Amino acid sequence: MAAPREPIYLGRETYRRRRLIDAVRLLPVAGALFFLGPILGSGAGPRSTALGGLYVFAVWFGLIILAAVLGRWLAAAPTGVGSDPLENDVPDGVEPEREGR
Repeated sequence: MAAPREPIYLGRETYRRRRLIDAVRLLPVAGALFFLGPILGSGAGPRSTALGGLYVFAVWFGLIILAAVLGRWLAAAPTGVGSDPLENDVPDGVEPEREGR
């Protein structure tokens, strides 16, 4: 009888951690889209500068809060913020690439 195979899918914690990392990477893109929203929106009528300023600062504040929450969730992971969730998935005998070489 053959030995049992390893599961094809990532572990639950690794999967969740990678999705959090993906969310952190997409945060600047989402912020840019939110900042461009009023510019690309309909130009049907005149807009208030004060409301535009409030919108920009509300989006900015929201991005700061979201980044802080995502950072806390990543820091609460068992391996910490700077670790690679797939570091243990490197096959034996293969040296992972290091920065600075």
